[in-house]
Amino acid sequence: LLQLQTFFQTFLRAASPQQALDDMKEAISKLLLITEVFSEAALPQPQTTRQCSSCFQMLTFDIGFGHTFYPIVLEVHEYFDFQADEDSFSEDQSVKEILLRDTFRILLSNQTSSSTFFEAMQNVYRSARIKDDHLKENSDYCLTLEELNPLINFVKGIQNPGEFELLFPSAVPKIHFLLHDLYRIVNPGKKLNSILALHWFLSSLFKQFQGISNIASANLPKGQNRSRNKSLMTAKWSNLGISYSEKDNIQLRVSSPVKEKDKELHILKLAKEMHCSHDKDTLPHIRQIITSPHLDLNPNFDPKIKEYYTEVPFDLLTIKIRAEPMNCQGEAHLDERQGPSSAHYPLGLGINIVIIVVTDKSQSVNEIVSIYKIIIFREDRPSLPLFDDFMLCGFIQDCGSVIHPEESCGLQPLSAEYLAIVSQPQLKTCEMGDVKGQWIVPCLSCSDNRTCDWRQITWQPRNCQYPVLNKPELQKCVERKKVLFIGDSTNRGMMYYLIERVNETLQEWQKAHGMKFYHNVNNGSTFISYSYYPQFWISVSQRSTFEEALEQLLSRSQPLKNTGQTILVIGGVQWLNFSHLHIIQKVLKRMNLSNIMVVIKSLGMGFHLPVDGVHTLSSVEIQNLWKENLAILNTAKHYGYEVVDTFIITMGRYKEFLQGKCGCHFHEVVKSKASEKSFPIATTFSRPYVLGKYFNNQSNVAKLQAYASNSQSPYHVRGPINQVYSEILLSRICGNNRKDASV
Repeated sequence: LLQLQTFFQTFLRAASPQQALDDMKEAISKLLLITEVFSEAALPQPQTTRQCSSCFQMLTFDIGFGHTFYPIVLEVHEYFDFQADEDSFSEDQSVKEILLRDTFRILLSNQTSSSTFFEAMQNVYRSARIKDDHLKENSDYCLTLEELNPLINFVKGIQNPGEFELLFPSAVPKIHFLLHDLYRIVNPGKKLNSILALHWFLSSLFKQFQGISNIASANLPKGQNRSRNKSLMTAKWSNLGISYSEKDNIQLRVSSPVKEKDKELHILKLAKEMHCSHDKDTLPHIRQIITSPHLDLNPNFDPKIKEYYTEVPFDLLTIKIRAEPMNCQGEAHLDERQGPSSAHYPLGLGINIVIIVVTDKSQSVNEIVSIYKIIIFREDRPSLPLFDDFMLCGFIQDCGSVIHPEESCGLQPLSAEYLAIVSQPQLKTCEMGDVKGQWIVPCLSCSDNRTCDWRQITWQPRNCQYPVLNKPELQKCVERKKVLFIGDSTNRGMMYYLIERVNETLQEWQKAHGMKFYHNVNNGSTFISYSYYPQFWISVSQRSTFEEALEQLLSRSQPLKNTGQTILVIGGVQWLNFSHLHIIQKVLKRMNLSNIMVVIKSLGMGFHLPVDGVHTLSSVEIQNLWKENLAILNTAKHYGYEVVDTFIITMGRYKEFLQGKCGCHFHEVVKSKASEKSFPIATTFSRPYVLGKYFNNQSNVAKLQAYASNSQSPYHVRGPINQVYSEILLSRICGNNRKDASV
C-alpha cells in the first residue's frame, strides 16, 4: 500500500492517495460484480452443486490509468501472476511473501469466537424481519451447515485481513445500488434472488460484526481501543514518509572492521542490547554495517540510505558482512527473512549484490520492514596495455592453489622450441577434448603478473588446435540433430553458449532447475533439451536418481535416432563419478540408443572458498579431485564417449569465477547492453604468430569477434573461460572423425 501511495502521488499527482485507492477498489469491485451477475444469469437454472468451502482463488489485476487518472482494468489473470523486477528482486520477493502469508493467515485462522459469530447472526435475522422490505420474501431463509461454513470463513477473513483490503461487502452506497440494478435488469424472473439475498446477508453480517467488535474495543484500557488493522492502514496512508527520529541521539558509526574472534560477536550482541532504541521510527533502520576486511561504502553509511556501492581489488575473493539493527525489536538478516546475521560471501568478478533484510521480531512471523542493498564490484586482474617489447608467459596452475605438485605454478617463460611449434601456420586438429595445454599471456616480465596484458590471455593446447566453425558451418553441423544436456548450471551455461553460437542470438534465458525444451534453434532444424541434475535442494530420499532423470530426459525428447544425430552432453562441477558412466551405458542400451554420441564434461574447480551455506574442499581434497577427474576421463574414453576436460582449464584461473556461492561459475548470461562491458571475446597480438584467442590463426579470431558483436541479441553468454571449453565441446560435436549413419 505504501508503494501504491508513492505511485499515486508521484506519477498520477493524486491529491488524495486514499481516494485513488478507493477508485481502484471500486473499479475492481464493479468488474467482479458484473461478471458474477452475467455468469450466473447464463446458467440454465440455479446451481445446487456443492461448493468447496475452503477453496480460494487469487486473481491478479492489470490496472491502467488514462488522462483522467481514473483506473481501468486492462486484464485479469486467473492465477497469482506477480512479475519480479530484476532491479528490485529482493523487494519484490518480500511483497510476494507478504501476499502469500496473509492469504494463508485468512484461510487457516481459528481466531473467530463462536459466541460473537452467532450473536451477529441473530442480529442479522432480527434486522431482516424489521426493516429490509426487499427481502421479506426470504426472511424465513434458513442456512444449512454447508452454507454456514463459508460464512464462518468470511468472518475469519475480516478479522485477519493482514495487508489485504476488503472489496466486498462495501460501505460505498453506489456499489450496493449497482448490485441491485444489475440483478433487476438481468434477473427479471427473480431466479437469482437467492444470490442477491446472500450478498445482503454478507453485508449485514459485516456491519453487525463491526458493531460487536467496536463495543468490545470500547471496554479495553485507554490507548488500546482502536482496531489494530485499522490503525495500521490509517498510519500507512496518512503519514507521508516516516523519517528517522533524532530524539534518541544514538551515536552512529560508519562501517568498521570485525575482529576475527568469537568473543567479539558476544561483545557486539551486548553492545546492541545496551544501545538499541525503543523509538518505533527507528525500527526500519540498521545502526551499522560491519565488514571484514573493511569496505569503503559510497555514500558513507547513514541509516536512512538503503543502497551502497563499493569496489574491491581482484585478489579479494571473500568478504564477511554483519549488520546491527537500531531498534530493540529489530533484527538484521542477510539475503532473506530467516537468513543469518553474519556470513562470508564469495566475490565473483564484476557485480555482487548483498541484501540486508530488517525484520520486526515482535510479530508472530518476522515481518520485513526494510531492505538494504550493498553492490560490491570486484575488479578484473590488473592489466597493462600491450607493448612491442613483450614476452610470452605460460601457466597451468595458480600458486595460490597448487593442485598438481609435479607441475610448476605461476607464470613461466615459454621456450623457443615451444613457441616454434605453436606458431606454425597450420597446427594439426586436436583429436580429443582433454588434450593437455596451458594459458598463455603476453607480459613485460614473467616474474611479475602485474606487467601482463590479461585481456590477451589465450588457451593453447599442446601441439594441436581446436577448429572454430563459422555460423554456416556450425548450423550445417547441428542440422537435423537433437542435443540433450543433463547436468548442473555449468552444463547449462554450455548449452546457452551453443544456442547463441548457432542462432547468433539468445532470445530467451532462465536459470532452469527443471527440464527445458528449445525448438527454435537453427531455424527450427535443431532440437535442444536440458535437465537439471542433481536437484540438491531436495532430500536424497525424494529427489530423482541419475538413472531416473536420464530416462525422463530421453523419453521426453523422443523421437530419437540411434545414430550420431542424437547427442547427449553430461556433466557438472563435482557430482559426476564412475557409477554415472556405467548407468549411462546401461540406460542407453535399454532404450536402444547405444550408437548416439555421448560427450562427458569433466569435473571443474569450485567449492574452494570458505563460504557459509556450502561445503568447502581442502587443498588435499582438491588434489584428490584432480586425480578422480583423470580417472573419469579415461573411463569415459574407454566407453567410447567424447570428453571435454574443464578441470585443467579452470584450475589455473580459479580466482576468475563469476557470481554464485560455489565459486564454480565461469559464465553468466547478461542483457546485451550489459555485455558491452563484458570480457573481450577475441583480440590479437601485434606479432605475426598471433596465438589467437585460445587458437592460433587470424580467421578463428575473426569468427568469434563477429559472433560476439551481434547487438541484436537480447541476451549474451559472457565469460571467456566458459567460452574456451564450450568451443571445445562444439569441436567434438562437429569433429570430422565421426560420421553420422544417416548421412
